[in-house]
Amino acid sequence: MDNPETLVPFCLRRRQWHLVNTQRTAHDPGLLISIGRAMYWQHLLDTGVVHSCAELAEREGLTPPSVSHVLRLALLAPEQVERCLAGHQPRTLTQRWLKRHRLPLDWEAQRETIDRFE
Repeated sequence: MDNPETLVPFCLRRRQWHLVNTQRTAHDPGLLISIGRAMYWQHLLDTGVVHSCAELAEREGLTPPSVSHVLRLALLAPEQVERCLAGHQPRTLTQRWLKRHRLPLDWEAQRETIDRFE
């Protein structure tokens, strides 16, 4: 498989001289990438490869606050991660929302917090 292919469901309909995408994918690629980074970075911290967020930020060439924002996704409840992977994440669960709101550590409280803002 030298050239992998990705099928994206897409249907165009003509509406008043404009082509409109009627089937939008629900996946948020940026969010999925951030969740993957957060899980990997948490693994690096847990195994002692890096000892702090500051060291991790220096290693990745980022600022410590940006690393800590992404790293909070490692604490996301497994059901929320599954929803994101399935493309059914809550509308509010975006990078911008996560920068403005703290997610509780308790998964039930996370669910309530995310649902409250949806």
